[in-house]
Amino acid sequence: MSGVQDELEIKFRLTDGSDIGPKSFPAATSVATLKESILSQWPKEKENGPRTVKDVKLINSGKILENNKTVGECRSPLYDIPGGITTMHVIVQPPPLQKDKKVPNEQKQPKCMCVIL
Repeated sequence: MSGVQDELEIKFRLTDGSDIGPKSFPAATSVATLKESILSQWPKEKENGPRTVKDVKLINSGKILENNKTVGECRSPLYDIPGGITTMHVIVQPPPLQKDKKVPNEQKQPKCMCVIL
């Protein structure tokens, strides 16, 4: 009986409402491993897909899951429903824009000026 509870059925809900899974994961699986699974199963036809694990945020029970936690540590009482499938929401964080990082010194000067007529 404990072997059944060590496996969790998880599906991943994307922002457009489509799903990846469900798939069975051991309770000892890390959140980072879940994200790697999402990357490998990401639909190729979808635009703006994640490029790395850092681009993916997983939300379960209203909490953003940390990469170093295991699925077992993120459990809520709802996981104990026999045969239940857990839905985790997937958020793709867009990469930062290159333009914002490189601001020339000239643009940092104050923009106000006085004009006397």
